[in-house]
Amino acid sequence: MFSSKMRTLALAAIAVAVLGGDFVAPSQASAQEVQITGPLAGQPAVRRMRLYRQFRVLLEPNFTFTLQDEYSRTLFAGLHAGFYFTDWLGIGVWGAYGVANLDTNLTDEITGKGVTDDRSRRSFPTAGGFPDQIATMTWGAAAQIEFIPLRGKLSIFEKLFVDTDFLIFAGVGVMGIEERDGDAVNACSDGDTACFIASQSARASRVALGPTFGAGFNMYFNNFIGLSLSWRGMPFSWNTSGFDNSGSDDGDFADGQIDESDRFFKLNHMFHVGIMFYLPTDPAVTD
Repeated sequence: MFSSKMRTLALAAIAVAVLGGDFVAPSQASAQEVQITGPLAGQPAVRRMRLYRQFRVLLEPNFTFTLQDEYSRTLFAGLHAGFYFTDWLGIGVWGAYGVANLDTNLTDEITGKGVTDDRSRRSFPTAGGFPDQIATMTWGAAAQIEFIPLRGKLSIFEKLFVDTDFLIFAGVGVMGIEERDGDAVNACSDGDTACFIASQSARASRVALGPTFGAGFNMYFNNFIGLSLSWRGMPFSWNTSGFDNSGSDDGDFADGQIDESDRFFKLNHMFHVGIMFYLPTDPAVTD
């Protein structure tokens, strides 16, 4: 009992001391300005920094592949070129041509296990011919503003050091795409199985326009050669499956036509891997 009372009194005394200290403490705190003296006084934060981009031209052959595709993945070979007014701001263009298309696992599953009937014949004439009707990207191009907000060094096993920077960009892009030819499908009469089968491989080409944006990470091996890794997004509408996806105004589904109303708006993802070459080969260096 006595011990409990002593413990209570001790806690009360500590609380009073803490509160008392708060009341007698100064109400304002002031910071003392640190004056730099000696050889570092008035000097810049970084000396002898290489300006890898300022007033230089970039030529970057690159390899691009699409990501998160439903039915077909496209592989591109292309070029990214740019000119930089400062070390952190420039303009660029990108162009690429599709050199290969790889079907996804979903396409393989539909081809191997898909079942069609008279009701679905317009959208899905045969399972074996499904890879012929899916949409693909054929070429792409973009013009963009490029901003480089961060730069630094990367250490590998504390032995190898490389200069790096982080890039973000935004602009306008175009994509050449091939889709199933809706006119060839719509010309078929209901029940004309042979016509629907022939329409499965009919193609129509068009150009999709939309914004483009992305980010990248770059490493510099010497004064004019480096490695670039970047992601690009380009949203636009297209009919990736070649199906009759939309319904009629009367509520019927499907509406019996394959046209622009069957296109879905989606964000298309791409990943670039490129080798950078800068001209002139010697960058400017700060004092």
